[in-house]
Formats: sequence, structure tokens, C-alpha cells
Amino acid sequence: MTREIVFDTETTGFDYAKGERLVEIGAVELVNHVPTGITYHQYINPEKEVPEEVVKVHGLTYDFLKDFPTFDKVAQEWLDFVGDAVLVAHNASFDMNFVNYELKQLGLPEMSWDKCVDTLEIARALFPGARCSLDALCKRFEIDNSSRTFHGALLDAQLLSEVYLELLGGKEPSLLLDAKKEKKQTVEVVFDKSNYREPRFFAVSDEEITKHEEFLKNKIKNALWNI
Repeated sequence: MTREIVFDTETTGFDYAKGERLVEIGAVELVNHVPTGITYHQYINPEKEVPEEVVKVHGLTYDFLKDFPTFDKVAQEWLDFVGDAVLVAHNASFDMNFVNYELKQLGLPEMSWDKCVDTLEIARALFPGARCSLDALCKRFEIDNSSRTFHGALLDAQLLSEVYLELLGGKEPSLLLDAKKEKKQTVEVVFDKSNYREPRFFAVSDEEITKHEEFLKNKIKNALWNI
């Protein structure tokens, strides 16, 4: 069984080394590349104001976030949810660096880079020169992202889980649902002579023929064989 956690984060800015903090984590569980319906979502109090230009991206103000727990209160819960799963993220270095920095400050084990998949790298390898943002990939794979008015960690993780499956080859090929791609099969019909019987012939009297013709004439109107 392969367990994967597709996750995304929102922050107060771009550089954790300059004191920017996590404000949201959202994640979706996959088992053998199939969504289980189990998710993780947590808003986080960053203990600092969120710049206006960042609020325009994800819509999360400090006034909204201040009543949620700080990261130290939810860090172990997050690690327990992840367990030993493979982590999947878009532009993974951003999300991994932020979460690992916060974990390091608490003296907790960091998430392993050896078990991390970056969908941005996969997309760039598959579509060199093309735009590979999450929105661009949703458009390419015809995934409905119309509800994405703001960047939101859980919604983005859910969209990314669909994009990830498409990057792996799509759901239909893996489940053999694409009838157009099925190979035609040739069926060989074998005549079993051991069960063959000679045809039998039955004699019909003139009286039976006359009664049959009268039946057709009186009971069946406009018989097809008489047209």
C-alpha cells in the first residue's frame, strides 16, 4: 500500500528566514493514488500581522487568524497525520522549507526530503516551456477550479491531488475505463462436431397445410410474408 499526503500551505510572506510564518496547512490523503476522503486542515495564528499584499492572495487577515492555535499547538498533530507517507506538493521547496523551519524551532523531527514529490518539477519535465502553475495545469487537464477565488491550502491540495493523478497518467488509464483505447479482441469460434446431429425432417399432411392457411387468413391481418 502506498500512502501519499498531497499538501499545501499559506504564509505571511515568501521568506521564512526573515520571520514569515505559516497561517494555514491543508492536506489530502491518497492510498495507491486514490483519494480516501480523509483530509487535514488547520488555520494557524502567526503571532504577527499579515501584509495587505499577502491578504490579497489568500484572504487571511491577522484579525481572523488570531483566535486559532499557534503552530506549536498543532505541530505534533500534523506530524501524526503525515506519519511515514510520501509528501506531494507543488513547488515543494516552498512548503517544505516553511514547515521544516517551524518544526526545527520546536525541536521536532523535520519532514524528509527523500519522501517528497514536487509536482512542479514533474509538470516542467512533461511540458517544457509551458506555464505550470496550479491554475494552468487545472486548465490543461480540464479540472474545475472555478471556486478558487483565493489561494486556500485545503482547496489547493484537493485540486493538486487531481492534477497529480493526471501527471501520473490520468485516472482512466489506470482504471481501464477508456473504451476507446481498448484493444479489439478476436474471438475464435470452434464448431464441436461431437455434438453435431443430422437435421430431422417432418412430413406435413394436406389437411394440416389447409388448416394452417385458414388460420393465417382468418387470424393474422396483413401478414408480412404475404406482402
